[in-house]
Amino acid sequence: MTAAGPFSAAERAAVYRAIETRRDVRGEFLPTPVPDAVLARLLEAAHHAPSVGLMQPWNFIILRDIDRRRRIRDIVMRRSAEAAAMFEDERAAAYQRLKLEGIVDAPLNICITCDRTRGGKVVLGRTHQRDTDLLSTACAVQNLFLAARAEGIGVGWVSIFEPDDLRPILHLPDSVVPVAYLCVGYVEELFTRPELEARKWSKRLPLEDLVFEEGWDRPWRLPEER
Repeated sequence: MTAAGPFSAAERAAVYRAIETRRDVRGEFLPTPVPDAVLARLLEAAHHAPSVGLMQPWNFIILRDIDRRRRIRDIVMRRSAEAAAMFEDERAAAYQRLKLEGIVDAPLNICITCDRTRGGKVVLGRTHQRDTDLLSTACAVQNLFLAARAEGIGVGWVSIFEPDDLRPILHLPDSVVPVAYLCVGYVEELFTRPELEARKWSKRLPLEDLVFEEGWDRPWRLPEER
């Protein structure tokens, strides 16, 4: 056991700054390689994520080979064309103008996977909610995002593919599914707000519309000072 008191004001501010200024990066990557020591810190942060039943279902596949990344980029481009056809009129045109991946622009890619057999057939806390392994892996993704922000490194999450698309390229076992395909690299600047908001695709919802007290029918009033 160890003390559980609050962080200092400066430490607390740094944590909130990482959370509030984290951005999904697409086209702002620098060619500067990410040193292995820095990469190890990012992976260590991801590995410290909470996981239900301490199952730790994640693995990390580091991808630098440009030919392999081009193969994955080609899959994403094909799937992106399929996605564009799902939108209508102006929305479809706006979708096609967005840059949705930086697979070959970034010097480094990381695929974070979930081994759905990790921990055995019965895992504490997963007995009634099977997908807690996927949710736990998503926590590792978030940890990596925040650690990268603290290091001045940008991360872009690419999700426009079917999970099985990556299986032959990454030699994934049947029990392992890709949860997040990440483009990783140094950046000089970030959007001051989410890029999709800046490009008027969507906007952040007001927090006060999303918080309830005791049940769905009773909104919670946020304090003026927070």
